[in-house]
Amino acid sequence: MTRDPADLTAADYLDGAREMAAAGRPHLAYLLAEEAARRTDDPAAALSIRARFPDPTRKD
Repeated sequence: MTRDPADLTAADYLDGAREMAAAGRPHLAYLLAEEAARRTDDPAAALSIRARFPDPTRKD
């Protein structure tokens, strides 16, 4: 990727999270989704992102 990471949007991170989830990389998907949620202004949207990509290392 040749883009400056500072220029990436929440949508860019969310796309990456989806790609990593599809590739069987749940931890990377989670990390990318967390960054997408942080960059989202709408708290409900951020909550939805976090719900779709839960922490795979968390033991409830």
